[in-house]
Amino acid sequence: MSGFAMRGSRVRLLCLSSAVLASLYALPAMAGRVDMSGLQAEEPGGYDRFIVKYRDGSAESTNPTQLQRSLTNAASTGVAQRGGRALGLQKLRRLAAGGADVVRADRKLDRVEAESLMRQLAADPNVDYVEVDQRMYAVLTPNDTRFSEQWGFGTTSSGINVQPAWDKSTGAGVVVAVIDTGITDHADLNANLLPGYDFISDTFVSRDGDGRDSNPNDEGDWNPVAGECYLNSPVANSSWHGTHVAGTVAAVTNNASGVAGTAFGAKVVPVRVLGRCGGLTSDIADAITWASGGTVSGVPANANPAEVINLSLGGGGTCSTTYQNAINGAVGRGTTVVVAAGNSNVNVSNAVPANCPNVIAVAAITSAGSRASFSNYGTGIDISAPGQSILSTLNSGTTTPGSASYASYHGTSMAAPHVAGVVALMQAAAPSPLTPAQVESTLKSTARPLPGTCSGGCGAGIANADGAVTAVQGGTPPGGGTTTYTNGTDVNIPDNNSTGVTSTIAVSGRTGNAPSNAQVAVNIVHTYIGNLIVDLIAPDGSVYVLHNRTGGSADNINQTYTVNLSSEALNGSWRLRARDRARKDTGYINSWSVTF
Repeated sequence: MSGFAMRGSRVRLLCLSSAVLASLYALPAMAGRVDMSGLQAEEPGGYDRFIVKYRDGSAESTNPTQLQRSLTNAASTGVAQRGGRALGLQKLRRLAAGGADVVRADRKLDRVEAESLMRQLAADPNVDYVEVDQRMYAVLTPNDTRFSEQWGFGTTSSGINVQPAWDKSTGAGVVVAVIDTGITDHADLNANLLPGYDFISDTFVSRDGDGRDSNPNDEGDWNPVAGECYLNSPVANSSWHGTHVAGTVAAVTNNASGVAGTAFGAKVVPVRVLGRCGGLTSDIADAITWASGGTVSGVPANANPAEVINLSLGGGGTCSTTYQNAINGAVGRGTTVVVAAGNSNVNVSNAVPANCPNVIAVAAITSAGSRASFSNYGTGIDISAPGQSILSTLNSGTTTPGSASYASYHGTSMAAPHVAGVVALMQAAAPSPLTPAQVESTLKSTARPLPGTCSGGCGAGIANADGAVTAVQGGTPPGGGTTTYTNGTDVNIPDNNSTGVTSTIAVSGRTGNAPSNAQVAVNIVHTYIGNLIVDLIAPDGSVYVLHNRTGGSADNINQTYTVNLSSEALNGSWRLRARDRARKDTGYINSWSVTF
């Protein structure tokens, strides 16, 4: 498999810009066409085979002697000699369709030499076109023994269309943090794991007898006593949930064993936050910060900050300030946060942290392409992915860890890692790092429609790995070019003050105007939001009212506003202003961001 992965990385690294391609095609009038695209997929050792089409009726097309003379002349002129000997170029055969000739050099040429030779061949006015006799490779069908059971990776319209994407990207060089129950020893995972961390601070939850430490091993999350976690909670065996999720992201692939992973060239940082009776928001928030490269007091820095975080966890309610702060920080550091929508068959607006702004919320579909009956739904869903009967890595232990195994699970927890894996494929394929906003926009613009039904809303459609990877290979993705700018510094809002306070974000290095659908995410902590007026102030002083004393006695503003800023230049100081226009209740600007 390593050879295949290398080919994928070569394609990415050698991707030519449109400007470069244009220059390569720039030839004198009457010269033949040169197709350099075959040079983007590097051949081991170089290039020695080319296809040359001489114009019908030319001497070269009818006279073998004249053909060889022309080839020899181009080879001696177009490529520097090595060891005092000119390059030899000889016809192998004529193609059945079109009448072009396959020619072969007597040594391998590097990229520059191949370009020079092709230009010289095409400079002959009798040449119609020249191209590389490019080597093709089969679209990967992994030899993992249970790959046929992984319907989400298959070729039906319900899958994520990943097999053709593997010819372009395997996720090599990308780090995905799986914030979950930790990890167990598994031969189909170990090679793709990086050092992680255990963020569980409560020893009842952790079962390992200590607090936070550098050992992310899953100690088991079984519940031996009914009702010990919540009212009527059942007795349950250990789930090994984190191991299952990690396998869907990046199981070792094409190793003639077990299962395949979505981005099998990527690496996983396992982060343990869930144990006996679940996990605490405070631990999960710190884990999000650490995994994305942020600083957590008392915890060593993460040596492998993640470009993608997978959160296959959640609960009910509204997005808390704690979660939003952690997510905003991660996104501000360039990390895409992928979250399972939840399994309660309710609107995702009631599921935390899937309902937090700045995340990609993922619903689950069945093999028939319909929303799974358990999956949450709604306008807050961003994308859908396979989430029913998903085979992945597991452990055989019922309580403490046993031996490595495999099992099929159901849940949006299984859908989210498909999407996290696709994000890893995208990041590896893109010429430069994608912002979280670019990732989300591309996932949505390339999604495929559900072949089945979805009541309530399943987002833009099914994640389309090949479509998303193809979209980002050439540079700016569709609808992309966006960046999220964040200010997370607290600013106290004075009580009953008409002037108010502002929080500033400076934007520079951009050109043109802001879009008509700029996203302004506001997180204000306040005990009576009906007192507040919140405005976005553009660099030229124009005021855009976001919130005007609505909401009554409700606590906190945690909302993303879509604002038409098309008349405003991007560069300059953007300000969020908050004014408290009544007495008694107080609060502060916790954080805000603008995406354009």
